[in-house]
Amino acid sequence: MNNLTKVKLNTVQTIKSIHTKDVAMRDFLFTLGCYEGQTITVISKLSSTYVVNINDARYSIDDELAKAIIV
Repeated sequence: MNNLTKVKLNTVQTIKSIHTKDVAMRDFLFTLGCYEGQTITVISKLSSTYVVNINDARYSIDDELAKAIIV
């Protein structure tokens, strides 16, 4: 299993888990629609920022959030 920082661009991935003990981070990701079983695609990577597609919406997340998403 990899975190989101290690996947190829523009490939659909299925989220296996959210790996963080930070409840606020987990809740934030959930509000984006980022939870186990959901699909996610990394559209682009700019420095330490990732543009992802979740539920036909695009979001910009930082490296810390991307590392917490296990696919």
